[in-house]
Amino acid sequence: MSKKLIAITDDDNLITTLLKDYLDSIENYKVLLTASNGLDLIEKLNASDILPDILLLDLKMKEMDGVETTEYLKNNFPTIKIIIISSHYQSSFLGFMFKTGASAFVPKGISPVVLKQVIDKVYDSGVYFMEDQIESVREQISSKAPKPELSDDTDLSEREMEVLKLICLQKTAKEIGETLFITTRTVEGHRNNLFTKTGAKNIAGLVIFAIKHNVIDVNNLVL
Repeated sequence: MSKKLIAITDDDNLITTLLKDYLDSIENYKVLLTASNGLDLIEKLNASDILPDILLLDLKMKEMDGVETTEYLKNNFPTIKIIIISSHYQSSFLGFMFKTGASAFVPKGISPVVLKQVIDKVYDSGVYFMEDQIESVREQISSKAPKPELSDDTDLSEREMEVLKLICLQKTAKEIGETLFITTRTVEGHRNNLFTKTGAKNIAGLVIFAIKHNVIDVNNLVL
């Protein structure tokens, strides 16, 4: 089984060291690199032949903060899944961070066991919502305007709608394929079409789109 490659970016050296030691102790995990801020991270990514699968990213850092770093990575390193893990966690930030490109947003106070669950879920399905985040995301995204009409360019086929709903339930491509009796490659094709039609940058963006357009009831999201 291939290892999950992880990067850590935080300006607190103690936090970085503790996280690295913990994650490196987990089977099939490997901390590929650490950085003290966004600029440091970008420099190391550009110099590396291998990219991390997952990035644990702090929000408040000097030089280049977590928001700026997330925006940059989504445009330049879109395959990296970003987990914001910050002492500045606020539920009011959720909608913005998910729309910016984060795959998960959690407080630094979460337990190591829960952090591992978050990493595994983001690695497998591309997004993770904690139970208490669902209503906050719904309010921040859905309550500001009435349901918008889809344009011709974003009309989704019946199959694409089925795939989108299963993505929102945090199913992996393999699980979606088994549910719909199609191949994983076909699922990935539908997912790519969804990215193109919705303009979403990642799986979290697709979930945001689905909530905003009432494709799925947030109360049915499975964690």
